[in-house]
Amino acid sequence: MSALARRDTRPEMELRRALHARGYRYRVQSPVPGLPRRRIDIAFPRRKVAIFVDGCFWHGCPDHCRIPSTNREWWEWKIARTQSRDADTDRHLAGLGWTVVRAWEHEVIEESVRAVKGALEQN
Repeated sequence: MSALARRDTRPEMELRRALHARGYRYRVQSPVPGLPRRRIDIAFPRRKVAIFVDGCFWHGCPDHCRIPSTNREWWEWKIARTQSRDADTDRHLAGLGWTVVRAWEHEVIEESVRAVKGALEQN
């Protein structure tokens, strides 16, 4: 697991390229205010918009996550813990006045761009 990319993944890079091509400027891997060791994939700090690009397996996508049959209980715990941490991060950021956008890796980039654009227009 340590060899897996934690940042600059293909879906994240595609979304960043699409946003940049449309003129948006952002911060990458910004720390979550008040929560050490947690990072925002793509942040618009002035507008307080945080974008997370979640992998289907690690974040438990309801459509695509298939839990391995080997050591199943541990994987279920691991994914549930990740989902709980995601929800905690979302609540924390919302409490600080941030808007959180979560994009799945399987989503069409244009859908994610529309979601980000909508969040930016609200703030």
